[in-house]
Amino acid sequence: MSKIIVVGANHAGTACINTILASGKDNEVVVYDKNNNISFLACGMALWVGNQISKPDGLFYSSKEALEKAGAKIHMESAVTSIDFDNKVVNVTLKDGSKIQDSYDKLVLATGSLPFKLGLNGCDLENIQFAKFYQDAQAVKEKIKTQNIKKVAVLGAGYIGVELAEAFERHGIETTLIDRNKTILSSYFDRDYSDMMMEIMQKNGIKMALGESIEEFIDDGNGKVKAVRTDKAVHEVDMVVSAVGFRPNTTLGNEKLETFRNGAYLVNKKQETSIKDVYAIGDCATVYDVSVDQPSYIALATNAVRSGLVAANNICGTEIEWDGTAGASGICIYDLKMVCIGLTEQRAEKLGLEVMNTRFKDLQKPEFMEHDNPEVDIKIIYRKDTRAVVGAQLVSTYDMSATLHMFSLAIYKKVTIDELKLLDIFFMPHFNKPYNYITMAALNAK
Repeated sequence: MSKIIVVGANHAGTACINTILASGKDNEVVVYDKNNNISFLACGMALWVGNQISKPDGLFYSSKEALEKAGAKIHMESAVTSIDFDNKVVNVTLKDGSKIQDSYDKLVLATGSLPFKLGLNGCDLENIQFAKFYQDAQAVKEKIKTQNIKKVAVLGAGYIGVELAEAFERHGIETTLIDRNKTILSSYFDRDYSDMMMEIMQKNGIKMALGESIEEFIDDGNGKVKAVRTDKAVHEVDMVVSAVGFRPNTTLGNEKLETFRNGAYLVNKKQETSIKDVYAIGDCATVYDVSVDQPSYIALATNAVRSGLVAANNICGTEIEWDGTAGASGICIYDLKMVCIGLTEQRAEKLGLEVMNTRFKDLQKPEFMEHDNPEVDIKIIYRKDTRAVVGAQLVSTYDMSATLHMFSLAIYKKVTIDELKLLDIFFMPHFNKPYNYITMAALNAK
């Protein structure tokens, strides 16, 4: 029997806890979490804010009661303040303010990530909100309901920022999306694809303030934000929501544990840190990026859950290794669906990799299918030297997202663009065309 302490009950932590408890092994599981709720799915936040779902209940993976019923000891609103790795002891401040020490045989760090601090003049003004935790979404919802919010600026044009911009527009709020980059979704899509999303958003009335750096927030004289000043303009607002990005939350033990260049805990393929019997999972830890064959930082809920499963199995004596991820992700805004995996051309260039691409547009199904038959636009990115596929991007109003499953395996197995040319892709009129766009894009590769 081992005593396992898990610090954090987010996606990764919850996946790890449930897997340990379901293993059939007689382990004691103790959980400490600073929050008052368990595993809020932040990527569903905009759906709730925009009233596309009626309530947030389904955005929680689990609850204190469910985990306790399964056999864990759960301490909410309790902060682990320091760790004595030599003696295997954590120091904890409990909800009531009392301080305790607790010993462990194995320790799991699932401390997640934190939003970047704005650090600008006026950043503490009222109605400057963050977009990370359940409480953030709850506060935004309440202010939309109770205050006369007519103008909102969303800071950061990544996934959450873009989704929140749509959510506010759905309320009839004048919305401005501000980012220092000159394009949206720049970490995920090349500009020829992200511009399609930007055009859809502009058609729906969302204002773009791209290529602008925020300089300060302007006070209305009563401690509330009234404008955002950038290096190019002043944007009047009633509310600001910051989604400028996140950093790994690794203050615990970072002086002892080996870390990545961005501060994330560096782990191996078993989720083990540089100290024996200490594991790190989720947004606080690295992953292995199979598209570039090296450790990286890719903070996605899917990666968090997988890392929790891997750590739990190894803790319970079932040795498994996670060979890595290519960072599959996607977004749907005003019914335009965009999915991607692996490298963009822009990222490949930054890494010094020479890549080529092949692109093809076609209907999802044969021309005689008169309904639900939109166009799909696909780009496949492959290395110039080995011709191995390293990335893919697709856009359509059709849900073609399952295509990424194949590309995930292709990148992992280093399948070449030439091997895709005659890959067996089934055909039925209800689903696709006999000359599938994947086949045609591969055949057109130079």
